[in-house]
Amino acid sequence: KPFLDAIEQTVRLIRSKGVGVFFVTQSPKDVPSGVLAQLGNRVQHALRAFTPEDSKALKAAVSTYPHTEYDLAELLTTLGTGEAVVTVLSERGAPTPVAWTKMRAPESLMAPSAEGVVDGAIAGSALAPKYTEPVDRESAYELLAARLTKAPTPEQAPAPAPTQPPAPQGAPPAPAPRGRAPKEQPGVVEQVVQSSAFRSALRSAGTVIGREITRSLFGTSRRRR
Repeated sequence: KPFLDAIEQTVRLIRSKGVGVFFVTQSPKDVPSGVLAQLGNRVQHALRAFTPEDSKALKAAVSTYPHTEYDLAELLTTLGTGEAVVTVLSERGAPTPVAWTKMRAPESLMAPSAEGVVDGAIAGSALAPKYTEPVDRESAYELLAARLTKAPTPEQAPAPAPTQPPAPQGAPPAPAPRGRAPKEQPGVVEQVVQSSAFRSALRSAGTVIGREITRSLFGTSRRRR
């Protein structure tokens, strides 16, 4: 369904631009009705009604033709090789009367056209005065190359002006601006000493050492469990 909708939309679009499309099929029922409604020229060869479905397709094809004196239901089933029922759009955009036509075999050449034929077709075209004379316009590359050649080279470019005058030779260095001196980062030992874990370990060690000193002074012994 989306594919058929895309075909119908494309046919409508290109028809509005004046472009013709030809659908070639063995049965009119192969082309969607929405597409058939957009087609103006019809060349219908013989239709055979061997099955009930073929009979329905024949009746549907006959009903889509303009009014005619032909018995299209009988005519379309009796057409011979090279014969067709033809109707096209006139200059006013209306369908022409149905014509029972004997079509002539096409004359063609399965080879490229000769140079004289091509040159004659080009010379006789209304677009020849405008498009036969070659025009060599400047490309973007040529325009950029021309700008680069006009641009000054680094040797020709003026030197930038100094933002500050240079200090004379032998002059003392300029004093640094006053302000707080940056605080030095503590070392590894200082970080360990200042840590809470280290302080806790010192408290525990001090308690144990104090108990041992007290026992040694007063002769008290450890409690045994």
